[in-house]
Amino acid sequence: MARMTGRRALFAVPVLLAVTFAVFAVADASPFDPVKAYAGTAGLTASQENLDQLRANLGVDRPLTTRWWEWLTSALHGDLGDSSVMRQPVADVIAERIGWSALLATTAFLIAIALGTGLGVLAGRRRGGLLDRAVSSAAYTLEAAPSFWLGLLAIWFFALKLGALPAGGLTDTASDTVTFDQVASHLVLPALVLGISQLPWFFLYVRQGVGDAMEEDPVRGARARGLRDRTVLLGHALRSGMLPMLTLVGSRVPELITGALLVETVFSWPGIAAATVQAATSVDFPLLAALTVLATAAVLLGNLLSDLLYGLADPRVGFDG
Repeated sequence: MARMTGRRALFAVPVLLAVTFAVFAVADASPFDPVKAYAGTAGLTASQENLDQLRANLGVDRPLTTRWWEWLTSALHGDLGDSSVMRQPVADVIAERIGWSALLATTAFLIAIALGTGLGVLAGRRRGGLLDRAVSSAAYTLEAAPSFWLGLLAIWFFALKLGALPAGGLTDTASDTVTFDQVASHLVLPALVLGISQLPWFFLYVRQGVGDAMEEDPVRGARARGLRDRTVLLGHALRSGMLPMLTLVGSRVPELITGALLVETVFSWPGIAAATVQAATSVDFPLLAALTVLATAAVLLGNLLSDLLYGLADPRVGFDG
């Protein structure tokens, strides 16, 4: 485990360097002008001399490689720079929002794993049955449904039609105080939508794995010895059937991040979605680079976690990856 983690950490260094340089290169080629985005409506009447001075103050008049290297060396010393669109340090922008994004993504991921695994086991033990056909049909439908569409549908039904749950935000509009009850009630809809959007893959993998395991010779032998179906399922089929699902833990992280950005936007959740959109449209180099590195690091950690879990669950695989 230690050797695998060390190798992955060494591999992550050039990946993160390439990602940060690509962010600066793409932003530099973007048609959006960071100076006009920073100046806002005042930039419409400002003279060219003032715009050039503002461009120099923001540092966007320097070569691409110079801007990237200065940001990289400062980031290695703990200084992520200042966000031009948020008008505050990048570290503060991320610190204020990353906790809420992590809460939403973690809750949704747990919902997807729990529901997907439970339904997959029930469907896999009797493939072709009524439950299997019904849940599989729903899973294939949800797999094709965009998360923002599910979010809008959930708001219409649960918030507007039933009035059972708040439509968005973190707290009630009449209150400025953040309490556990308010956060919990406002978290239900976005977490369910994001979790349900990730559920089909977990369900289908577990269903296939458990169904195949139920047809293996050891499981058939256990049945022939007169063991109960529950004992056969939990003691023999479930472990081997769950192995393919472990690979999803890492591979679904990119989709989880993308879905979280869309769901946060739909439900006005105070995470990093708004900061990411503003950083992209305003060509905010420091903020855009920091958020991209954060997302890339999350993907790399997710892939490492899935490999470690798979190695622990199946000793035959080991940790040579």
